[in-house]
Amino acid sequence: MAQLLRATSTPSLAGLEEELTCSICLCVFESPVTTPCGHNFCLPCLEMTWGDAQGHFSCPQCRSTFHSRPDLKKNTVLCKVVEQLQGPQDGLSKDLDKGKGWPTSSALQVACDSCLEAEAAKTCLTCMASFCQEHLKPHLESPAFKGHQLVLPMNDLQQRKCQDHNKLLEFYCKDHTSCICCFCFVKHKACAAVPVQEAKEEKESQLKNRLTELYALTEKANLLLDQVRVQQKHANETANRKLDLLKSEFQEIISLIEEEQEESVKKVKEEEKRVQTKFDYVHKVLGKKKKEIQGERDKIETTLMESDDITFLKKTAKLQQLSVKEVYVPKIDLDHKLIHSVYQKACGLKENVKQCLSQPAEKKTEGTTWKPKPWNQPSGKKNVASNAPKGDEPPPKFTQEPNAEDAADTKQRRRPAKRTPSPSQRVRSSSRNPPASQSGTLESFLSRSREELVEFATKFTLDFNTAHNKVLLSERNTKMAVSETPQNYGHHPKRFNYCSQVLSFQCFKRGIHYWEVELEHHNFCGIGICYGSMARQGVESRLGRNSSSWCIEWFNSKISAWHNDVEKCLPNTKVKKVGVLLNYEGGFVIFFGINEKVNLLYKFRAQFTEAIYAAFWVFSSRTTLSLCQLN
Repeated sequence: MAQLLRATSTPSLAGLEEELTCSICLCVFESPVTTPCGHNFCLPCLEMTWGDAQGHFSCPQCRSTFHSRPDLKKNTVLCKVVEQLQGPQDGLSKDLDKGKGWPTSSALQVACDSCLEAEAAKTCLTCMASFCQEHLKPHLESPAFKGHQLVLPMNDLQQRKCQDHNKLLEFYCKDHTSCICCFCFVKHKACAAVPVQEAKEEKESQLKNRLTELYALTEKANLLLDQVRVQQKHANETANRKLDLLKSEFQEIISLIEEEQEESVKKVKEEEKRVQTKFDYVHKVLGKKKKEIQGERDKIETTLMESDDITFLKKTAKLQQLSVKEVYVPKIDLDHKLIHSVYQKACGLKENVKQCLSQPAEKKTEGTTWKPKPWNQPSGKKNVASNAPKGDEPPPKFTQEPNAEDAADTKQRRRPAKRTPSPSQRVRSSSRNPPASQSGTLESFLSRSREELVEFATKFTLDFNTAHNKVLLSERNTKMAVSETPQNYGHHPKRFNYCSQVLSFQCFKRGIHYWEVELEHHNFCGIGICYGSMARQGVESRLGRNSSSWCIEWFNSKISAWHNDVEKCLPNTKVKKVGVLLNYEGGFVIFFGINEKVNLLYKFRAQFTEAIYAAFWVFSSRTTLSLCQLN
């Protein structure tokens, strides 16, 4: 009966029996296994054939030998084909209904393939057709349809059929990447074929892994994009900051030239005014003398017209007592030496600017030193004008000047209109600042005496445009104190608005520089250095409370070193002078206490990247700081 049912339900599978027959028992495979040579046998038959053999094992079909007993595993694909040949089981139908086989779709309406009108209740995978409840009765009642697979209605049943054998596509060939039926499996027996569900799970796992990799790549790409945006923003900010510094630099150059022009024009006009004053005086004297002569003439003419002899003689006697002095006209001329000196000074400035601008870019990048020609003396001769500035005079008071943001080195940026150093002074100044390679390390400066430190002395003044409204500048901007009444300073973007601080007008971009500051009632004050880009407003604008400044601070009786808002308490040392030594290329600044001996207060190491300014903070009303004039 089983053979009859099998022949009735699967008549087209009869041709596969020969391929699915064990060559030992000549029956359909029972628990088929595959040998390493590729042949299939029933597991009981193969175990019985090999028996208790201890030596070489051979294939019963091709006689291939194996040195050890092969590890035989059940061929699941072949088992599926055998089950299909022998007739479907109820368990398979249950698995299909549970979703383990082909997925069902009960949500969609499927028409009955018999009446083509009613809605299908089940789909038979053996008949490959869908039936309504009426036409499904034979499958439920007749023993002939007992082994048929019934599942929920499928609307895509035709797509799940093999086009050649009209059977369900139950296997997947990995080599040909296609779904095959149990008949096609015989042709693909040398290929790697697995059930559809297993192939789906494997592909799903591969796609999930690939999706995870793509998500990781996406996150990495987003991270790189964020980094690029940050770098782009940093580059833009750096370029804008450099542009601001460049504009400030050129603005200072223009201001210096305009001030020099005003000073030169002022000298010529003063000379013109002096000459005009003398001419006016001569005109006044000559006019008065002319009136006296005219009066004398009138008197003589009146006397000559007198007819009475006695009266005539009396008038004549009076005329003889009057004396007319000779008219004297002094020599009045412009001071051509002064005018020529001013003109030569302007020409020398023009030539120096041309020489600096025409200098090759390669030399500028190599750090070559440009030595300007002396342009304050006409043709090397001494200026004899009484109002010409002398080289040894201290710089005059600066008022309402543009801030020297990131200006050039102190030795080469003295204001030409206020103080014009002589060539000999330039030589002395350059000799005091030898190259960093010849100046020694930080440790070498710690052991030097004050006389050796003074060799690097630098003179500078305080910048009026950075002074807080409570800072009072005096003695030609070399002395600072706290004013009891706010100063009426004008608005300037570089002026401190939060702390009573002030910066130097000159800045340092290279070389070694030393200066000393005299302290008076220094209960609350600070001495240090900073970048020109340091903030001017808010808490961060105070010296040492940011990464752009370094200072020593006296807060009542407490002495501290500050940088980047980090405090380092120092021993309480009584000093009246503080020396500051800055080595720009060496990357350090040292603060000394100047008494009878030079004592180290503190030292900072830093890699300077911007122009450095001397910075000062004064707080209490009696605190006074003065810049010492070192020779």
